[in-house]
Amino acid sequence: MTKKPPRSTAALPSLPFQYPRVLSIAGSDSGGGAGIQADLKTFSALGCFGMTAITAITAQNTCGVTAIHPVPAEILAQQIDAVVSDIGVDAVKIGMLHDPAVVKVVAQAIKRYQWPRVVLDPVMVATSGDRLIAQETIAVLVGELFPLATVVTPNLDEAALLLGRAVEIEAHLADAAQDLLQLGAPAILLKGGHLSGAEMVDILLQPGQQLLRMANARIASRNTHGTGCTLSSAIACYLALGHDLADAVQLARSYVYQAILHGADVRTGHGHGPLNHGYAPLPLQKLPIAPAA
Repeated sequence: MTKKPPRSTAALPSLPFQYPRVLSIAGSDSGGGAGIQADLKTFSALGCFGMTAITAITAQNTCGVTAIHPVPAEILAQQIDAVVSDIGVDAVKIGMLHDPAVVKVVAQAIKRYQWPRVVLDPVMVATSGDRLIAQETIAVLVGELFPLATVVTPNLDEAALLLGRAVEIEAHLADAAQDLLQLGAPAILLKGGHLSGAEMVDILLQPGQQLLRMANARIASRNTHGTGCTLSSAIACYLALGHDLADAVQLARSYVYQAILHGADVRTGHGHGPLNHGYAPLPLQKLPIAPAA
């Protein structure tokens, strides 16, 4: 296929606004509940302009994952470069990264483009229990990407893989988050949704700051596929809109809670259904473009 030269932008008029631009670097979910599909739904619902760089194509539905086809690392790099060179990026959400070469491409992009807002969701286990990451990738993910992220958002299964021990009760959350910080992350949002009990408890830990405990009443629902993808995407949106990390996390948790609540009575498929991402969508927001220095 012959490549077309990029169009010149020299004649474009000067305009005062731009949309908040959020890039998802993640895998595709053919069932539409998680991955880049959930990310784009979240970006749109929260008034942000969504873009994607796809890391893998999966065959999956509400019951599980049946196949994963990796996208070559060089194609991922070209997707990222195409988006950044033309549209630009205000915040990044990183999801499924299946092998070390892909992790390195993403790390190089963060360094090259100096992205200031990076939400790393270390996707390792699907809601169905299917493992989504090769063992050899975990060490590279921790070494290369944890220090470059704004926040890392593991659930308890992912924390167990990262730490080599189970995190089974709320009393273990603080120590687990502290140990995850020691792996190099600037901040940890440890998601406790897999704990038993009437509450869903998450904690945010940032160095030198008091631990922030956040809790909601547990919603009885099978429709929780893509919850982690949606939460990390919502955090990226709120960061792109100018909120600090603690506020972005709390606003994102509220959005996810309502999306679960509004989708709890809907049947989609025969397994874990999706959230209701569009329960109260916002129009695309407009941010003033800062004058060139």
